[in-house]
Amino acid sequence: MSDKCVVLLSGGLDSATTLAMARRDGYDCYALTCLYGQRHCIETEAAKRVAKSLGVTDHRLFHLDLSTIGGSALTDPKMNVPKDRSDHAITSGIPVTYVPARNTLFLSLALAWAEVLGAFDIFIGVNSLDYSGYPDCRPEFIEAFTNMANLATAAGVQGKGKYAIRTPIIGLTKAQIIEQGRHLQVDFSLTHSCYDPDEQGRSCGHCDSCILRQRGFAEVGLVDPVAYQPL
Repeated sequence: MSDKCVVLLSGGLDSATTLAMARRDGYDCYALTCLYGQRHCIETEAAKRVAKSLGVTDHRLFHLDLSTIGGSALTDPKMNVPKDRSDHAITSGIPVTYVPARNTLFLSLALAWAEVLGAFDIFIGVNSLDYSGYPDCRPEFIEAFTNMANLATAAGVQGKGKYAIRTPIIGLTKAQIIEQGRHLQVDFSLTHSCYDPDEQGRSCGHCDSCILRQRGFAEVGLVDPVAYQPL
């Protein structure tokens, strides 16, 4: 069995920690970052920094412009990113920051590359605790995609190996993810999580992602090392 893996790397702390965990487990890591027509390219630059810092074997950027169909506050500039939402609002329902079928598309691209590489493990930093409203972050979705991957590929049908979608942080809190990353020497100053940064790349501090990130650092007694916009 190959020791190669493909890691979906967004540039956020979740995917950075997931990459570090794959390295810890002895994988030869190939990172895939998707430019999908999101509101800004800052997270893509963060992904490049993280990939270099954690020493991936290869880092590929894939262009997939989902802004052509919109449907999300992350791909449609006419839709506002929600700010200062309550805990109940953040964890209830499907937010407008959900990008239709994004993880299905990303995992499909990772699967295609994995088949070319002869890799059978794909890592993705989905989390079902912070974003319970995202349908493509649930264990049920991961299980279904895994079954599909083994039915839809030549390597799977020919019995060359069995594909596995690895989700090492799916059941962790943000604080636990940060603790894992710190233990694995992830440089969180290289990451970016904000949905709506300013032109200087500073995080807004008010979107759902910023709120959860800041809370996670506070819970482990650390200061988030990234720059935030002044109050």
